[in-house]
Amino acid sequence: MHKITTIILLFVTFVSFNWQAAAQNPDIELFDKINSINSTKGYSTFVSESTTAFSIAPPVILGAVALFEKDDEMLKNALYIGSALVVDGVLTYSLKNLIDRKRAYITYPDLIEPYKLLSSKSMPSGHTSLAFATATALTLKYPKWYVIVPSYIWAGSVGYSRMNLGVHYPTDVLAGAALGAGSAYLTLLLNSLFWKKHNHKKLISLQHYTPL
Repeated sequence: MHKITTIILLFVTFVSFNWQAAAQNPDIELFDKINSINSTKGYSTFVSESTTAFSIAPPVILGAVALFEKDDEMLKNALYIGSALVVDGVLTYSLKNLIDRKRAYITYPDLIEPYKLLSSKSMPSGHTSLAFATATALTLKYPKWYVIVPSYIWAGSVGYSRMNLGVHYPTDVLAGAALGAGSAYLTLLLNSLFWKKHNHKKLISLQHYTPL
């Protein structure tokens, strides 16, 4: 099941990368409309600027709690989520350089107004991929509604914020969302294979020794 889902997500990513050529006009038209919504700029700025902190927080907090409570499974979950973020980062910035898409405010300076100028390439959206990698990794390990709903609302807000702030096309965001989710699934597969190979070895010793 995970293999099938991963293939589907990577296929969606591939399609979104190539959609820009066939749907450039709808892409920039939608982008222009979202970028013109000034009432949400403050919210979008906060969400965008805090994306990295909110993504790093789950594995760090889970890891700290796991060590304090000597919870081996929680520690492995923390390492998995952290690894998913690393995998996502490597894939995202590799694809940015490979695709080499200019930011919309460079291509359409009369239409798009960015909240700040960025040096990196446009596709895929790194903030969006990071947010969806975090949300997907969290929900795969903790599939509860109170984890799933807020995680994906937040990830969707990050994607919206990148368009509202004028730094990413809708197709950049779509590609980032698919790539982030795909990275989490891919890391889960690799994580499962790794622990299976090592016979699910414990990281934390739960045995208590009586001092002499």
